Amino acid sequence: FEIAHRGTIFLDEISEMDIYGQVMLLRVIQEKQIRRIGDDRVIPIDVRIIAATNKSLIKLVEEKKFREDLYYRLNVLTLNIPPLRNRQTDIEYLMNYFIEDYNKKFYKYVTLTEAAIAEIKNYSWYGNVRHLKSFCERLVALANQNELDVAIIKRQLENELLPSHDS
Repeated sequence: FEIAHRGTIFLDEISEMDIYGQVMLLRVIQEKQIRRIGDDRVIPIDVRIIAATNKSLIKLVEEKKFREDLYYRLNVLTLNIPPLRNRQTDIEYLMNYFIEDYNKKFYKYVTLTEAAIAEIKNYSWYGNVRHLKSFCERLVALANQNELDVAIIKRQLENELLPSHDS
């Protein structure tokens, strides 16, 4: 928070914060100040907070797992981003970006056939963008040829931990 003063701090997976951490965060938001551990000096802060979660915070509030007062402090503006598996047009764009990035990192020139791209777009990316990114990294890192076809993609998708298609 001290480093984010006069800027923005991103709190990912806010739903995983324990109750003690929620109390501390609520205090920081309300008082607009922090105190370093072991110090008695109060440091004023002015930060914008962006919090993210893939869980329903309102459900966690109902289950008494997330503080209601903190929920309302954080819930000023809500952006619901649908999962990647529901945004198929984004998959190809992101995949091309990641593959290009990993091509540079691994000094390769890996491309995909149209059928391979279609197979990737039809996969349900339960792990969302991070899942797709690590998949692209693995494709490029393991590639021993420049053009990857649908058979290679299918083999790699079979190695995924979660089911590949909605039932």
